Amino acid sequence: MSILVTGTAGFIGSHVAHALLARGETVVGFDNHNDYYDVRLKEARLARLQALPGYVHVQADLADRAAVEQVFAHHRPRRVVHLAAQAGVRYASQNPHAYMQSNMVGFLHVLEGCRHHGVEHLVFASTSSVYGANTQVPFSEHASTEHPLTLYAATKKANEMMAHGYAHLYGLPCTGLRFFTVYGPWGRPDMAPILFARAISEGKPIKVFNHGRHSRSFTFIDDIVEGVVRTLDRPAASNPDWRGEAPDPATSSAPYRIYNIGHEQPVQLLHFIELLERNLGRKAQMELLPLQPGDVPDTEADVADLIADTGYRPRVAVEEGVAAFVDWFRGYYGA
Repeated sequence: MSILVTGTAGFIGSHVAHALLARGETVVGFDNHNDYYDVRLKEARLARLQALPGYVHVQADLADRAAVEQVFAHHRPRRVVHLAAQAGVRYASQNPHAYMQSNMVGFLHVLEGCRHHGVEHLVFASTSSVYGANTQVPFSEHASTEHPLTLYAATKKANEMMAHGYAHLYGLPCTGLRFFTVYGPWGRPDMAPILFARAISEGKPIKVFNHGRHSRSFTFIDDIVEGVVRTLDRPAASNPDWRGEAPDPATSSAPYRIYNIGHEQPVQLLHFIELLERNLGRKAQMELLPLQPGDVPDTEADVADLIADTGYRPRVAVEEGVAAFVDWFRGYYGA
């Protein structure tokens, strides 16, 4: 039986599929190849996957209920890693309906497929953005996330609640992973690392919000993949100590778990830019701007639970990660 990975033309999904194939799994990839960003990059990621034995690809949209049902019925995956979504925090203000179709309707179809076909574990992508107006760092899964600041974050928070409902009603083990600022080779061109690297290479100015003073738990893609795979191998279980009079947001009496997944050492944006400059051999022209609406000043991941439960620990320092990213960027874009 196979493992279904949604979003395999995407950044994280393609890397997770590679890791699962490398250990001998059969992977069914699912992606709609949308044009939110350069489709050629998505096709290049897929070409690498399709060259490997054990990979089967399905091009369809998660919002297409019949297509999702057919994938579950035909391939009968024993586990599911759901990484597909309409990405981009700020794009939601321009096209909110795309987020509802992909992140809400699409996720419902995945949950229904898992429910009706006996899937033993669903691991799904959430985001550090759900912490929203919460300014208590490091961010803990056991803290409240009731105040998201963007529609994107709200859809991901809703996904967590939907998964809990299915875990409670149908006994479906569900684990949500809140990703923190993922970067690395084959990354998304709408995110800061590629936007900055391209502009620096071309001698163009980069927009640096909050005057570069905010910090992020920049997490290299290899560390993310390790955490996803380790979590997939450990189906969520109920917490016997969970009590309704003092509910813990990260666990449940149902087979449900939420984890942060990110680097424990936050990095100031200006330092990240300095590392790009050093590896590209060029200085950045920076246009310093105020904090954007919906952005938070700082993120910092508390990953103690993931370490304790799975043995996961992020290992790639930002200096090493940026160097690897720039090597790929130069090779792929000819910069």
